[in-house]
Amino acid sequence: MVAAVVYRIPVLGWMIKEAALGSANTKVLFLINMVLVWLLAIATFGYPAIIIPALIAVPSMFTVLILITAGK
Repeated sequence: MVAAVVYRIPVLGWMIKEAALGSANTKVLFLINMVLVWLLAIATFGYPAIIIPALIAVPSMFTVLILITAGK
C-alpha cells in the first residue's frame, strides 16, 4: 500500500519503481544517481549535507547494535 503511494509521486516515484522492480543495471544506475545527488547537495549546502544523514543514521545503527548485543 505504501509502495503504491510512493510510486505515484511524479518523477521520483517512477525512478523508485524502476529501481525496485527493474533489472540489476537499473538498480546500479539508481544508486549512482543517489550518490551524485548527495554530492551535489554537499557542493551546494556544505557541512549540513554531510552531517544530517549521519545524524539520521545514528538511531538505526544504535538499534542494530542493541539487537546484535541481545543475540537476536
